[in-house]
Amino acid sequence: MNSFTPDRRSLLKAGGGLLAAAATMSAEQLLGYAKAWAQASQWKPEAGAKINLLRWKRFVESEDVAFMKIVDAFQKATGVTVNVSNESYDDLQPKASVAANTGQGLDIVWGLYSLPFLFPNKCTDMTDVADYLAQKGGGWTKSGEAYGKYDGKWIGIPVAATGALMNYRVAAMEKAGHKEFPKDLASFADLVKGLNKNGTPAGMAVGHASGDANTWLHWALWAHGGNLIDANNKVVINSPETAKSLEYVKGLYDNFIPGTASWNDSSNNKAFLAGQLYLTVNGISIYVTAKKENPQIAEDMNHADLPAGVDGKVREMNLGFPILVFNFTKFPQACKAFTAFMMEPEQFNPWVEAAQGYLSPFLAGFAKNPIWTADPKNTPYRNVAEVSLTPAGIGKMGENAAAAIADFVVVDMFANYCTGREDVKTAMASAERSAKRIFR
Repeated sequence: MNSFTPDRRSLLKAGGGLLAAAATMSAEQLLGYAKAWAQASQWKPEAGAKINLLRWKRFVESEDVAFMKIVDAFQKATGVTVNVSNESYDDLQPKASVAANTGQGLDIVWGLYSLPFLFPNKCTDMTDVADYLAQKGGGWTKSGEAYGKYDGKWIGIPVAATGALMNYRVAAMEKAGHKEFPKDLASFADLVKGLNKNGTPAGMAVGHASGDANTWLHWALWAHGGNLIDANNKVVINSPETAKSLEYVKGLYDNFIPGTASWNDSSNNKAFLAGQLYLTVNGISIYVTAKKENPQIAEDMNHADLPAGVDGKVREMNLGFPILVFNFTKFPQACKAFTAFMMEPEQFNPWVEAAQGYLSPFLAGFAKNPIWTADPKNTPYRNVAEVSLTPAGIGKMGENAAAAIADFVVVDMFANYCTGREDVKTAMASAERSAKRIFR
């Protein structure tokens, strides 16, 4: 791992606009490192290699800037051309699926959740890269292995997770009668009601927002003891526990700011930064933007884990970002080299810093990065990759679980009940039918 000098630590603690600049190597340093790395690397790119890489559209600008510097250094050091395109969460999976079905157009996809498991037979075996990175980065977390391994081999490399944690305004929380953020379900419901009563409402997506809706609604299901599937991947969504989670979420929804049933993954960010929203589930990107554009909001906000469930345990599904290499690429060695290079600690640590808490790596060693303690408001996001469950929950990750989250099975169940389209029994039955079509 990198060693961090006192000067660098002091710059990090300064926060704000200096952070990204302090965190990133100079172009000359990065290029020098990249050339030395390329000479020693076990992966030798094919002659004339050109990589088409699709990734999620950034929410933290400094992260994207740092990423593109890594891309530029890799290109100059290896002669490989890397064409990077960006898409929203909701557009990533359809475009990756088209490439997988046609066998052309993309070489690498850096996507969301369990993307490699949608088409495991179209993914290059990345076990050699995973083993190499494990040695360099302190080993994979349990959730990292769950996001990367399939039938004993690595079909994807889980780069990092974005924490789906509570973003809240401190003054509004205290005015609603809570001196600290609630740690149990009943207190959290009370807070949401109090915020609405005071005209400082909460709001979380209850529609097809791939990131925000899936994360907190799976939490709500698990918090009440419900599950889509059991440990043997048998569909068990139609249960008394699920019914309780539906009633609980409906109580929250009735106190939300209007319109959350049609929100996408940027809607809550915009509302929070506009001073219309006082509590939501999100990554740290709201705080990062607020520090730059609205310091008064940044000063008044903080972050917390979602409340514990009925059994006293916290279960969260944070946003995993795995990277996959299609097995029809003409340049597998170049793709492996790029994936390994981008996650080398020498530049991955500065990249994590540039993301300002938005990316929590699945490699355990990066929890030592000073970004997590440079600002106490960053700290809750430090271990989200370590504690996160996959979309399979207590079940086994695979093509079916990947398809279920891509099809919004759990989200639609909650949305149908909250918006009055279906009653509790019908909503559960509809979800059960959808799930059983997938888990055959």
